Amino acid sequence: MTKVDIFSGFLGAGKTTLIKKLISDGYNGQKIVLIENEFGQIGIDGGFLKESGINITEMNSGCICCSLVGDFGTALKDVIDQFAPDRILIEPSGVGKLSDVVAAVKRVEGTEICGTVTVIDASKCRIYLKNFKEFYENQIKYAGTIILSRTGNIAQEKLDQAVALIREINDHTQIITTPWDDLSGVQILKAIEEPLTAADMAAALLEAEQHELEHAHHHHEHGEDCDCEECRHHHHHDDDDDDDDEHEHHHHHHDHDDDDHDEHEHHHHHDHDHEHHHHHHADEIFDSIGFETSKKFTKAQIEDALKALDDTEKYGMILRSKGIVAGEDGSWIHFDFVPEEAEVRTGASDVTGKIVVIGSEVKKDAVKELFGI
Repeated sequence: MTKVDIFSGFLGAGKTTLIKKLISDGYNGQKIVLIENEFGQIGIDGGFLKESGINITEMNSGCICCSLVGDFGTALKDVIDQFAPDRILIEPSGVGKLSDVVAAVKRVEGTEICGTVTVIDASKCRIYLKNFKEFYENQIKYAGTIILSRTGNIAQEKLDQAVALIREINDHTQIITTPWDDLSGVQILKAIEEPLTAADMAAALLEAEQHELEHAHHHHEHGEDCDCEECRHHHHHDDDDDDDDEHEHHHHHHDHDDDDHDEHEHHHHHDHDHEHHHHHHADEIFDSIGFETSKKFTKAQIEDALKALDDTEKYGMILRSKGIVAGEDGSWIHFDFVPEEAEVRTGASDVTGKIVVIGSEVKKDAVKELFGI
């Protein structure tokens, strides 16, 4: 049996950073393959992780929970046959549903799920749960271990609020709140592979499997949300008036009287009945633009562009951006962006520059103009 660990988490939560930490200090001596799935056309994290010497299978143009469910099983079998790994790490798209990923892995013979992890940015838990409840709740509900990121930089009250929100959805899974720098990869891996009780994990997996069966029945009966190629191009939601509310976006200026004034307000209405709760694919709610470029940038140009992405009126609600581009001084610039937070650094070169921007109602022409593409 090939061991499989799944690392879920919303856009920009820190999944790749956690995986790198576990690879360098945790999976000691094991032969590892990382299967990564990006939402969008161009995969960036593969470039970040090449430095770790790990074999990477990048699967772009969709997310595991919908357009790649069919291909996913084949890819997983190919990885096992080609590399015979001790362990497979799966990093689904940040807008994928963990229950669908778990169900897809369970359908592949010869695999054993050892850990289901959801990484949550503690500073953005409330705002993302409010705005993208369907996807965010699913990732929390089906996690065997929840690991909070950025806990060292927020007030205790806000950390407590994040934990309370998570507990309302999942009251039995272990939550790691200690800053990652204070923990070894071995400690984190032990928490992942030894959840609170085996019974809890079994119950979560059984529930995920039951959800998948009900989901499949719904596909055949109604023809909606089917992950096959044909059905993906023929979705009709005329019979679900609530769906109209899903796509109603409201941008608000920052209210500095709110303790979350550093986060964007962006409302999707998810108050529809439970039976309609699983009707949405990621590509109905989220959008992306990815492009390759040979253009050379300065660090200041990238920093200015990332600051500009916080302008929701001009660019849409940008939830995530990352890239690797050539620098004018001969270096290569790596960057990461989540709302109100950006990191720009020097890193390894790549075969060409790559930029990805993911969000809701992304204004693609404006984004391309911003980067001078």
